[in-house]
Amino acid sequence: MKYPAQLLLALSIFACQPQQSEPEETSTPVAKEYDILFKGGTIVDGTGNAAYVADVAIKDDIIVVISTDSLSNDEATEVMDISGKILSPGFIDNHAHIQSTIHEHPLAENFTRQGITTIMATLHSHNQPWPLDEYASSLVVVPNIGFFAGHTWTRKQVLGLENRAPTAEELEEMKTYVDETMKQGALGLSTGLLYIPANYAETEEIIELAKVASSYGGVYVTHMRNEATGLLHSVRETVRIAAEANIPAQINHHKAAGVGQWGWSEHSLAIIDSANNAGLDIRHDLYPYTASSTSSSILFPQWAFAGGRDQFAQRLDNADTRAQIITDMRRILTTDRTGGDLSRIQFRVLPSDESYNGKRLSDLAADRGLPNNLETGIELVIELQLKGGFSAIYHAMDERDVIRIMQHPLAMIETDGDPVSYGVGFPHPRSYGAFPRVLARYVRELEVITLEEAVRKMTSMPADQFNLQGRGRIAEGAYADIVIFDAETIEDKATFVDPHRYPVGIDHVMVNGKFVLKNGALTGERPGQWLKGPARPGNVQL
Repeated sequence: MKYPAQLLLALSIFACQPQQSEPEETSTPVAKEYDILFKGGTIVDGTGNAAYVADVAIKDDIIVVISTDSLSNDEATEVMDISGKILSPGFIDNHAHIQSTIHEHPLAENFTRQGITTIMATLHSHNQPWPLDEYASSLVVVPNIGFFAGHTWTRKQVLGLENRAPTAEELEEMKTYVDETMKQGALGLSTGLLYIPANYAETEEIIELAKVASSYGGVYVTHMRNEATGLLHSVRETVRIAAEANIPAQINHHKAAGVGQWGWSEHSLAIIDSANNAGLDIRHDLYPYTASSTSSSILFPQWAFAGGRDQFAQRLDNADTRAQIITDMRRILTTDRTGGDLSRIQFRVLPSDESYNGKRLSDLAADRGLPNNLETGIELVIELQLKGGFSAIYHAMDERDVIRIMQHPLAMIETDGDPVSYGVGFPHPRSYGAFPRVLARYVRELEVITLEEAVRKMTSMPADQFNLQGRGRIAEGAYADIVIFDAETIEDKATFVDPHRYPVGIDHVMVNGKFVLKNGALTGERPGQWLKGPARPGNVQL
């Protein structure tokens, strides 16, 4: 049968058209209720309460559900079984040297791997960023950070390195700097009274500046004037500043330095207790080591550095002045630091001869054919200071004082650490291991504090001290700053001989709901926030 040409044409056109198919059923992904669900972890909530087992659910940057009943896996985008592991708030470091260099170490790896999620950038002898708000708001880093107004930096702006009291006009200028920094979001005022030029300030100067910080609800944080023979006087000075400026105060790295002062923590803690019983608010913190770390300048009388390096050298060229410097150094080394045993001074960085980094002052003496005694030490330290000085570790504390201070109910934890690049330099091991060391040595090994109390000192106590709302606790509605670790294996590995070693036993770290450490590896996320002041808004005097 033949078909008309028109029909054949129509059929061919139809055949070339795309054929319609039955509409497919499309499914819209169902939004999950939680982003992350941690299953079966042991919760140490940061308050000191007993640990318990629960599921914890995270949505965005918030802890939304904590349940002792099992939550449904189907409700979460990601589920992690952490049975047998501790889930606690992220640790808050009360003092680390990051105030103007954290942008160079945005992953803050040596802190992050300790479980640290928040760092207080108390300044001590270091310079503050200026303007503070411009620097702080520019940061894209892992940890949350709180900043402070710096007394040392402020004094330098007005007086340089002069060893004198400010005039009335100069004091007003200094107060203006503190005022502006507080307005820009500082949490309080920080001093480093052991170091120049802050060491040149009378107590009255600090009180006046602390009053400015107090008017904004700030906290006064201090590296005290003397942690050795002047320990008790320095604690009393801190109490006086707190009382007359009407400001809460915190002593950073409370210690009893120097063999002659071992045991004095009993007395320094009694002063703190007395002040609090009288209605003041005095707290303190420590790092869990029996050695400190700072520059070689602390081995000299601070008056010798007034005016800078050239004037220091000129004083040493004058026989009478040199004799006085040596007399003061003999006292400082004998009573405040390490005595005549030069092995107690361990070089971190000796710029004039880096082959000695990590070695002892006694090694240098031996290589020169000199005896290991006080007089040798003084002459070598003077020589090295004229060549640019050095940073060192000073083995001059007693563990019984460390334990006594740690057990005190108002004591918190810090690293006093530096942001370091792995394998670079010779840092104090606290930069790598302070927080894990507390949990390994003092909780698990020595059993001098409980796990719950140790975590409280690392979390809710500093969060409350600086008004870090929603942080420092595992609670519904809190920010998801979280560390997950194995209480049986967590341990610091950094030592005074081999400092570049990360701790073990920490599996995951989360900052503001983002993993910054996951299954022991950095993720590259940088979710840290700038934590602005005021630290104590209820204390503002109208």
